[in-house]
Order: sequence, then structure tokens, then C-alpha cells
Amino acid sequence: MNTLTAGTPAPQFSLLDQDGNTVTLADFKGKKVLFYFYPKAMTPGCTVQAQGLRDTKAELDAHNVVVLGVSIDPVKRLGKFIERDQLNFTLLSDEDHAVAEQFGVWGEKKFMGKVYDGLHRISFLINEEGVIEHVFNKFKTKTHHEVVLDYLNS
Repeated sequence: MNTLTAGTPAPQFSLLDQDGNTVTLADFKGKKVLFYFYPKAMTPGCTVQAQGLRDTKAELDAHNVVVLGVSIDPVKRLGKFIERDQLNFTLLSDEDHAVAEQFGVWGEKKFMGKVYDGLHRISFLINEEGVIEHVFNKFKTKTHHEVVLDYLNS
């Protein structure tokens, strides 16, 4: 796994959102984008992480930050996740994990003695020009939003 680092131009992506609409990085020129990868919609850790971002949306907005959550879930599941948890940001479907591979967040994982390929929980703050400003790769799901806001406020 070769995760992208700060200072690297973010890959230009084109993914479907929870409503089946195409979303690209170019859609957000002039804004910062918190592009966060999470393993699976509606699982406990991913839910807590999403709720934290949902509950701090006003603070993120004040920093000109748009939140885009990315997983390998199908579009239909993303819509259910948004509805169930009243999420106020966009979720994107990367079912073939092509974008995850471009960002270097798809790779070997270990869980309960099993080794498999999967999506790593890593977030990228992309600046207004489309360059990765910061990579968040050390956080707990319940404090992810705090780590992001601490960075933005510093």
C-alpha cells in the first residue's frame, strides 16, 4: 500500500453519490474537501465516525470544508446510511475500489487472524487547488471529527 502524502495533487475522481449522481473533484474547486475513506456503511465504527462529522458540519462549513465519505458500498446502501443516520454530507460509492487504489488506501488488512484486501480508514484534506494538504491516518472513529477540527483550527 502506497498512501498519497501531503503536497501531492489529489487524483481526479468521478464517483456516484448516494442518489446515483456523478461527483468529481473538480465540482469542489475553491473549497477544501475532506475526502474520507471508511470500510463499510452502517457498521458501528463507521457510523460513529459519520455521526461526528454530521454533528460538526457547521464548524467544517466555517472552514470552507466539504465532506465526502467514500466506501466500496453500492449506491443503494449509501442512501440507506444517509437516511438512517440523517447524514448531512455526500457519500460516494467506489465499488471497484479504483479510487481507493489511486489514493493508496486499498491493501492488506488483518482481522481476527484473517488476512484480506480491504479499504483502510484514512482521510485526506484536499485544498482549494486540488492538492492534498494533510493526511489523517491516526485517529479513533469517535474522535475523527475532533482531530480534523484541531488541524483546521491550528
